[in-house]
Amino acid sequence: MSSRRTPTSIACAAVRDLTLLGALSLLAAGCGQSAQAPPPAPTAQVAVVTARSQPVPLTRDLVGRLSATRVADVRARAAGVLLKRLYKEGSDVQQGQVLFQIDPAPLQAALSGALAALAQAQANATNAHVSAQRDRELIASGLVSRSDLDNAEAAERSTAAAVLQAQANVDTARINLGYAKVAAPIAGRASQQAVTEGALVGQGTATLLTTVEQIDPIYVNFDQPAIEVERLHRAQATGNITLVDRNKAAVQLTLADGAPYGRAGTLDFRDASVDPATGAVALRGLIPNPDRQLLPGMYVGVRLTVGTLKRAVLVPQAAVQRDGAGPYVLVVGSGDVVVQKRVATENLSGPEWIITEGLADDDRVIVSGIQGARPGVRVTAVPYRAGGETASVATAAPTPGR
Repeated sequence: MSSRRTPTSIACAAVRDLTLLGALSLLAAGCGQSAQAPPPAPTAQVAVVTARSQPVPLTRDLVGRLSATRVADVRARAAGVLLKRLYKEGSDVQQGQVLFQIDPAPLQAALSGALAALAQAQANATNAHVSAQRDRELIASGLVSRSDLDNAEAAERSTAAAVLQAQANVDTARINLGYAKVAAPIAGRASQQAVTEGALVGQGTATLLTTVEQIDPIYVNFDQPAIEVERLHRAQATGNITLVDRNKAAVQLTLADGAPYGRAGTLDFRDASVDPATGAVALRGLIPNPDRQLLPGMYVGVRLTVGTLKRAVLVPQAAVQRDGAGPYVLVVGSGDVVVQKRVATENLSGPEWIITEGLADDDRVIVSGIQGARPGVRVTAVPYRAGGETASVATAAPTPGR
């Protein structure tokens, strides 16, 4: 056989050499990569707020019920037939405004009879006075005995007393005639009439005709637990809480649909004793109600401002967590390392917790990104924005370590 290589065999050998060279190159590259260390894991990003101590109003959220400041029953004080109603049901009326008319004819007749009796009594008194005066003039001449004079003067005194009695009867009849026009005893809103026209009223008892309620201003009645009152007074002794004077305590209402009522009131009354059945102290607020939006009997939310915390920190609700030991927050400490701090919370102030203990000024409290933050872990801190958004790491200013 000839040992000369053909062009085809030369080409096949060249392809085998190139394939082997490529495989060696890939193997060498793989060995180089396996020798390099894996890239470090990225640090978690968290959004923080900076703690700032400040005076904070101390409030309590309670439940109250509205009631009219004044309530007056309108009753028929004179007996008779109800002729007509003179007001519109559910409207506002003024004090002294006539609301109902009772048939005045029998009462007018009674007054006329009393006036006639008064005239008769006055005539009798005049005659008795003239007779007694004549006897007094004649007693010195002996023409009238002492006994006749005594009888004349007694008749004079009796007829004078009868005049006074008749005058009192006239006054009574005139008052009863005035009761035929039933007037509003106070200004307020008159409710539905309780008796219709044609009914006999005031016969034996004073018949209820309607009710007038004064609802501007209006009362809100609510209770505060006695243990809470005691705790506030103890806290005042520490010096960090200043309780407001009773007459200056602000009362803000929240309506049943959750909307805040636009006008604030003041605390009007605080009971001096504790209800043994509920263990609470009865309170009452006075609320302006010029638009008559608030109605007696409504249940409302009550926010009572009881004082001021001299030094407290406000943090968003999401920053405060709880476990078996109580509430705590996570803060970004020195070297951007997460640290857990136990705190003491007062209550909510809108969307924020009031922190009374556990935080210092300039603490960076983690609000969002808590899932990736654990004590001892290094994080990247960016400012927290309202609405739960965080600033971009690329655009946020660097936060120095503490």
